[in-house]
Amino acid sequence: MSCPICQDQSAQKYRPFCSKRCSDLDLAKWLNGSYALPSKAPESLELDVFAEENTLNRLQ
Repeated sequence: MSCPICQDQSAQKYRPFCSKRCSDLDLAKWLNGSYALPSKAPESLELDVFAEENTLNRLQ
């Protein structure tokens, strides 16, 4: 199996990645929204924000 970031051979320790660097690069893409799918419905953003606010309020 090859690393999805750089195409090198994956390492068992970081599978499916080849190194911690590639693993961290993938995590950064998730955290900054690079892997997000755009919504076609503008109201879905409002619903998502509302749901997140409710979740945060329950945690406090």
